[in-house]
Amino acid sequence: MTSTTEAITGGRLMVELLEEAGVEIVFGYPGGAILPFYDELYHSKKIKHILVRHEQGAIHMAEGYARSTGKLGVCIATSGPGATNLITGLTDAKMDSVPILAITGQVATDAIGTDAFQEADIFGITIPITKYNALIKKADDLARHFEEAIKIAMGGRPGPVLLDFPKDVQLGKTTVRKASSLKIAPHHYERPKVKGDPQEFADALNQAKRPLLYVGGGAINSFASAEIKALAEKANAPVTTTLMGLGAFPGTHPLSVGMLGMHGTAYANKAVLECDYILNLGARFDDRVAKYQDFAPNAVRAHVDIDAAEFNKRINVDHILHGDLKDAIREILPFVKGGDRAEWIQNIQTLKKNHPLDFDNSGDTIKPQDFLNKVYTKTKGEAIVSTDVGQHQMWAAQYYLFDKPNTWLTSGGLGTMGYGLPAAIGAKFGNPDKTVICVTGDGSFQMCIQELATIAQSKLGVKILLFNNNFLGMVRQWQELFYEERFSESQWTYNPNFVKLAEAYDIPAMRIEKKSDIDKGVEFFLKDSGSALIEVMIPAEEKVFPMIPAGKSQQDLIEFKDLGKLKK
Repeated sequence: MTSTTEAITGGRLMVELLEEAGVEIVFGYPGGAILPFYDELYHSKKIKHILVRHEQGAIHMAEGYARSTGKLGVCIATSGPGATNLITGLTDAKMDSVPILAITGQVATDAIGTDAFQEADIFGITIPITKYNALIKKADDLARHFEEAIKIAMGGRPGPVLLDFPKDVQLGKTTVRKASSLKIAPHHYERPKVKGDPQEFADALNQAKRPLLYVGGGAINSFASAEIKALAEKANAPVTTTLMGLGAFPGTHPLSVGMLGMHGTAYANKAVLECDYILNLGARFDDRVAKYQDFAPNAVRAHVDIDAAEFNKRINVDHILHGDLKDAIREILPFVKGGDRAEWIQNIQTLKKNHPLDFDNSGDTIKPQDFLNKVYTKTKGEAIVSTDVGQHQMWAAQYYLFDKPNTWLTSGGLGTMGYGLPAAIGAKFGNPDKTVICVTGDGSFQMCIQELATIAQSKLGVKILLFNNNFLGMVRQWQELFYEERFSESQWTYNPNFVKLAEAYDIPAMRIEKKSDIDKGVEFFLKDSGSALIEVMIPAEEKVFPMIPAGKSQQDLIEFKDLGKLKK
């Protein structure tokens, strides 16, 4: 261990370590077991603390900050219920590979295991939902645990880490400022060398007549967007992205076929059925995208990923390249040849023409797809968009095109309602000069609605687009299509007046109900850089299409035009 002559408290050292790591913003909620650390944080000139209204809001804000900036997100909670309120967000970050450091207070070490007031074994609870966690038992161990946690959070496949910080350790003195050695192996955090044969990958791609690049969230984490674009253009290969990969390849690019999966575009899903080579770049072969044995049935399958555990986990592949995606593509590119794929590209264009995204926009009711189109046009596609989970999430993914990485924030793996609003807040703190829009529904919005106070207190310019159908929309859609219209507990018999609620927090708000009000609503919503909420009333019957029923494959895709046949 590296020591100095001056002894400082564990709380002070934690603040200094955060500052040295370049942390500028933290999101948290104080309580008794974490107060010594908060007392030291009070004196920091480099770290801005954002006081949230619920610990779940803190970790989702940290997620939004991390995903929109590419930096580490940091959240803080006290012991017991404060710490356990982080669990959903930790799981969310683990499934979506978001680098988060959670610092939790804990009862004094001599009280651990006695069922002390506000004691919970957060170390044990979070073992399966973190990449690394530690109970810091003495102040001399803090520097080592901190360095290990940061390296693992940001290294390899990113993810959440947690440091449980007992109150007496926060108060205890130490001269150890930096660990002289770590107890974790370098392969846990160092950027791995690419393992595999890049030329083998390129040769298989060169031989293909109908190649398809399948891009996942790993492309965002590895900052590989430029390399993917270069690969697609050199190979003249169409590109589809997962929900988490939106923005990794320009959505407006001629080679883009949009999002793949349960609610992806029909042409992307049909391209999977027709391709003869599919190259997975940083995706998980998620069950909402790929059904075992039925996925790309006529294709040679290849997979590049930084996490070796993903290889052949759900879908067997023919070629594997293990390593950082950015490095791997750079090694593949020199061996890639252009090739004449005019027939395949024309086929893709025909699929787009014959199977477009579609909805019924007749009548005077507002359709969410139409409204999102208008918002996209008004913002020129340059906003950072966060969503909650449900129909609105899928409509946003379909109708707001993303040309840049780190501009799409959503809960993909866990599907966490309540994510959208705090994630937008975190993104706005990380990107104060950009337009940040939270797209939400009346169900999801009420799960973290108290964070309106965080917006108000910080005078933060977050835009909230609230689609209200007085239902849990996606649940209702499934109940209508697959449960013979038994709408069991999916309808709200009471919703608050969202406009008055927003105005109670000094957030300008408007409600619109007719198509003729759309232009006025969009103008109000985006007229300046300040916060705003627009409540858009939409029909409860409106559905998300295309749709692949759960457990089915691309061959079972239902398009909007199939709805009548489906009901029969």
